[in-house]
Amino acid sequence: MENQKLTERSSSSARRSLKRKLEEDLQDDRKVSPSLSSEDGHQDLEREVRTQVEILESSFSSSESDRASSKRAIHVLSEFAKNEEIVNVIVDCGAVPALVQHLQAPPHVSEGEGSHMPYEHEVEKGSAFTLGLLAIKPEHQQLIVDAGALPHLVNLLKRHRDAKNSRAVNGVIRRAADAVTNLAHENSSIKTRVRVEGGIPPLVELLEFVDSKVQRAAAGSLRTLAFKNDENKNQIVECSALPTLILMLRSEDTAIHYEAVGVIGNLVHSSPNIKKEVLLAGALQPVIGLLSSSCSESQREAALLLGQFAATDSDCKIHIVQRGAVPPLIEMLQSPDAQLREMSAFALGRLAQDTHNQAGIAHCGGIIPLLKLLDSKNGSLQHNAAFALYGLADNEDNVADLIKVGGVQKLQDGEFIVQPTRDCVAKTLKRLEEKIHGRILGHLLYLMRIGEKVIQRRVALALAHLCAPDDQKIIFIDNSGLELLLELFDSTNLKHKRDGSAALCKLANKASSLSQVDAAPPSPVPQVYLGEQYVNNSTLSDVTFLVEGKRFYAHRICLLASSDAFRAMFDGGYRERDAKDIEIPNIRWDIFELMMRYIYTGSVDVNLDVAQDLLRAADQYLLEGLKRLCEYAIAQDISVESVSLMFELSEAFNALTLRNACILFILEKFDQLSVMPWYSHLIQRVLPETRSYFVRALTRAIQADMRV
Repeated sequence: MENQKLTERSSSSARRSLKRKLEEDLQDDRKVSPSLSSEDGHQDLEREVRTQVEILESSFSSSESDRASSKRAIHVLSEFAKNEEIVNVIVDCGAVPALVQHLQAPPHVSEGEGSHMPYEHEVEKGSAFTLGLLAIKPEHQQLIVDAGALPHLVNLLKRHRDAKNSRAVNGVIRRAADAVTNLAHENSSIKTRVRVEGGIPPLVELLEFVDSKVQRAAAGSLRTLAFKNDENKNQIVECSALPTLILMLRSEDTAIHYEAVGVIGNLVHSSPNIKKEVLLAGALQPVIGLLSSSCSESQREAALLLGQFAATDSDCKIHIVQRGAVPPLIEMLQSPDAQLREMSAFALGRLAQDTHNQAGIAHCGGIIPLLKLLDSKNGSLQHNAAFALYGLADNEDNVADLIKVGGVQKLQDGEFIVQPTRDCVAKTLKRLEEKIHGRILGHLLYLMRIGEKVIQRRVALALAHLCAPDDQKIIFIDNSGLELLLELFDSTNLKHKRDGSAALCKLANKASSLSQVDAAPPSPVPQVYLGEQYVNNSTLSDVTFLVEGKRFYAHRICLLASSDAFRAMFDGGYRERDAKDIEIPNIRWDIFELMMRYIYTGSVDVNLDVAQDLLRAADQYLLEGLKRLCEYAIAQDISVESVSLMFELSEAFNALTLRNACILFILEKFDQLSVMPWYSHLIQRVLPETRSYFVRALTRAIQADMRV
């Protein structure tokens, strides 16, 4: 699956993390924001904001009193800006230009060398912090940039070059970096403007800053700037950021390595050349190390990054596995964190597309947790797990393991959210099907004979769906696979019944000789067809039947050729042999006429209104061809409500074709039938015939192949 969605989700996670960081400071003297629930409250808020903006507009000077006033006003606005409901009011009241102006230090009143600015760096820090809060709303980003904020923010990033390291300097740099991050978030044009204004080189320099919070802020900003912006990516790499970022991956500070792995992830996304540079710079091992981090966010980023590394480079796939990535990735599959599961499945899916890795992932226990993820309600997580299983199914050594743990049933029963996942699962089952022969089939037959009962059943179920028709007899007759399926079919467990029904139905449909009913077969006995014109025609008639008191004219030559019943009637010792008029009891005229029409022509249209009575007559007079035509017509009307009666009818008249149709209907319509109160009783009745049906069918299919 394309990893763009995963990367975007990672970016959003970083955004939420930054928002939390912006609220860490300025907690003293916290003011309660006015309520917006009433018009008066809204007016009071506007009045307060405008007051603070006016103070900022009138206090841009280096005097101590003005600097103190500016600091207090900015503090009030920053406290308001922490409430997202108030942010729009602050912007509408004109706070942005005033805050942007205070991003720069005003001219000194005294130009003497060494003069000290009151509240040095603190006013600028507060302005950057407040603008960062306002920029959390995307609609304000461009307004802040248009007000000229970026050049000033870039200058703040450079303050470490001219000032001694101090808490104030560190604070203003960090808030400037955070503001750049929020301004550029998901805004391509602003990302480009940051580069044009020269913001990337100082951010890269700050990765080596002594203060870890500044390092983290700079990395977070670079992470945002690198996302979906190739020019920014290239400049970050050209500024030699990679060696420092890779060192940061090894930091014991979780916040540091989380931001570093995020930057690298965005750098390599859709950038094959940068990916190569990152690997050459030695990123692989420290990224694998982050899979075992105590920080779940770093684990997620590392798993995503490994998936990106493995996307196109086969050698890299092998190196990732060789360096120990598989066990922690499999452990992550079982994490309560859904994103952690998703990204580890993503990485394993990429790794599993290499032949050398497939057996290793299975050997480390990857199959069962991946199968469990198919139950997820998260479409991306489902797909990543399905893609990984598709890769594992390519290795012959994994086929039996997948089947032993019930993988085939899991793939078949899954409710998959998106079509690409359904397609992937279908391809996985097809891949498994193609491997069920030779050594693998022999192994599975061995398991079906000597394995625990649950494994024997799983193998039988899987083979019913996956085996080739030519192998059905050896599996289900010679190795008793049929008995295992029938046990499930007869189970008191509803899931077992459903699985058994589905497997038997698949088994039947696979054999080309097992159509539900044989349509309109030729008569099994050569007939003399006199034709339609001689039906009930006295011309040359030499026998007359009395049906419902009416005469029906017939011809012995035609009747003798039609069935053993008529041959016995006219050639045997029955009284009808010499009789001129033969009485036919218990058959209606219309039914008898249809039967005779079939005898004289070899065909007849059978509709449902007469099918059962005509079947009775055909059975009585041993007209197998007509009987099967009647069975075919009746079978078209089998329903959930009627199947039990239809099965009784098939037994009463030894109607094998109809009986087969009833059995297949029962197998196919499990869900509708299983809720009926008489379903269990029906299964007990049909079970012996079901067994006989499959024994005959599978044996017949093999015998037919041998004759060919």
